[in-house]
Amino acid sequence: MKKIILLLSCVLLAVIFNGCSKNQPDMYATLYGVITDHSTGEPIANASVVLSPGGKTKTTGNDGAFEFPDLNPAQYTITVQKTGYQTNRKTVTAVTGEKTEANIPLTKSE
Repeated sequence: MKKIILLLSCVLLAVIFNGCSKNQPDMYATLYGVITDHSTGEPIANASVVLSPGGKTKTTGNDGAFEFPDLNPAQYTITVQKTGYQTNRKTVTAVTGEKTEANIPLTKSE
């Protein structure tokens, strides 16, 4: 009987510790950044940030920030548009398990 209790205790501990550990590596990547005014360096709110391939779209907040989490690792083009500014693009590579920063300045239209 003691052997059965000891065996069950060992199995229970193994299940608990394996359930708490991360067995799978992070399979996704994150792209993030801040959209700013090229001249002043101030963040630009309400800019449209489009990711391709994939067509995912974000709108920057008051801090000019955007983030695309849970992406497949690949090369992406980020296109940023805002009325009164010239469109700007940046190509970046999203790497598995990493956050890649992609800050993009916009120049005012003339």
